Amino acid sequence: MFIAYSITGVLLAIVLSISAMMLFTRQEQVTGDLIRMGVPEAWFLRLALLKLAGAVGLLAGLAVPLIGIAAAIGVILYFAGAVITHLRARDYALAPAVVLALVGAVVLGLRIAAA
Repeated sequence: MFIAYSITGVLLAIVLSISAMMLFTRQEQVTGDLIRMGVPEAWFLRLALLKLAGAVGLLAGLAVPLIGIAAAIGVILYFAGAVITHLRARDYALAPAVVLALVGAVVLGLRIAAA
C-alpha cells in the first residue's frame, strides 16, 4: 500500500503544485474562472498557499503518516469547497474539482492503509 500511496500522493502533489503556481502567477485560465464564479481576488494568494500546503503535506506524508493523512483530508475539503463554489455559481464544469477530490480520497485511504 505504501508504494501505491507514494505514486498517487506524489502525482497529486505535482498537480497541486502546478495549479498553485498557475494561481501565483495569475494565469488567465485559472483566475478567469475564479473571478467568473465570484471568488474575490484577495483570496487568490490564500488559495494558492492552501494548494501548496497540500502538496508539501502529501510529500511529507511519505515520512510521517499523520501529516499525509491531514494533508489528504485538507485536499478533499479544498476541492469539496471548489465543487460547492461551482454549484453556487451555476457553473457545472466541475469535473476537475470532483476528480481531484476523489483522488484525494483515494490518497487518504492508501495512506491510512499503509500506516
